Amino acid sequence: MNSWYTVKVKYIKQFEDGRLKSVTEPYLVDAVSFTEAEARIYEELAPSIRGEFAINGIAKTDYADIFHYDDADEWYKCKVTYISVDADSGKEKKISQNFLVSAHSVKEAYARLEESLSGMMVSYDIPSVMLSPIIDIFPFSGEREVIGEDMEEEVEITVANNMANDNDFGDEDEEESEAEIEDEFSEEEEE
Repeated sequence: MNSWYTVKVKYIKQFEDGRLKSVTEPYLVDAVSFTEAEARIYEELAPSIRGEFAINGIAKTDYADIFHYDDADEWYKCKVTYISVDADSGKEKKISQNFLVSAHSVKEAYARLEESLSGMMVSYDIPSVMLSPIIDIFPFSGEREVIGEDMEEEVEITVANNMANDNDFGDEDEEESEAEIEDEFSEEEEE
C-alpha cells in the first residue's frame, strides 16, 4: 500500500520568455514518513532544478489509487463514492475515495477513471473531477529495507555471539586496561 505525501517546493523558475519568478509547486511523493518524503524530493528534484530550492510544506495525502497514462501530463483529482454495507449490523455507509488520473481534459479523465474502475463489484458515482495543481508524481521504484523477524533473530544471535566473545577474554583484558589507565592517570597527576 502506498503512502502519498504532497510536498510544496519553492524555487526560482525561468520561463520560456526568459523571466525569472519565484514559484511554489506541489509534488506527490510515495514515502513511509515525512522525513523520507523530504529526502526523496531532494533526490528527485536536485538534478532538474537549477539553483537552490526550499520545501515549504509536507502533508500526508490520501489517494486510493493513481492511474497514469503516458500521453498526458496533467493530473485530475477524481472523487468516487459508493455504498458499503456493514455485514454485522446491516447498515449502509457512504464511502468516498480520491483518485488521480492523468489526462488532457476533464472529460477524458472521467472516461479513463470509468475504464480503470470497470472491474469494481459495487456501483459507484463520480461526483467530481477537477484539475489538480500537482506538477509531478514520484512513486517508489525500489524495495524498502524492512527488518523482518528473521533479520531480528540474526541480529540477536550476532549480538549474543559478540558478547560471548567479549566475555571470553574480557575479564583479564579489562583488568589490564583499567590498570594501564590508572597508571597513565597517576603519572599525569604527578607531573
